Amino acid sequence: MKGIVLILVLFLSGSVLADNIDTYKFSSVDQEQQYRHLTESLRCPKCQNNSIADSNAMIASDMRLKVYELLQNGQTPDQVKQYMVARYGNFVTYEPPVMPSTLILWAGPALFVIIGAMVIVLRSKKRRPDDEMDAEQQQRLNALLKNNRKQ
Repeated sequence: MKGIVLILVLFLSGSVLADNIDTYKFSSVDQEQQYRHLTESLRCPKCQNNSIADSNAMIASDMRLKVYELLQNGQTPDQVKQYMVARYGNFVTYEPPVMPSTLILWAGPALFVIIGAMVIVLRSKKRRPDDEMDAEQQQRLNALLKNNRKQ
């Protein structure tokens, strides 16, 4: 009997672990679309590759709530993004701005390709044998070929 009760408790307690679903009331459909767009375009600082809309982390939940509150207070999506960048840094945007501190992120891949191409070209030039031989080398080659034919 105790075993059956234990199994029932285990099955029923699974619903306690279910994630809370954010339910917010918006004043207009446009505001709801802005909220959805913002939460999908902001990166979760903990998950790093998920948007705050997709993340179940506590910080993502707090960020979603803050986005909702800022939109309810009449701020524009740009103002909300500026707030999030000021609070969490440029990391929260999927497209960091071009600045001296982020220049390596933007120029790095192109520089890597250019440097790689230069290395390939320089190494291929070094491997080319000289086409011309001096007279002594030509005589040695002819002698080796002549000895090879006799054998």
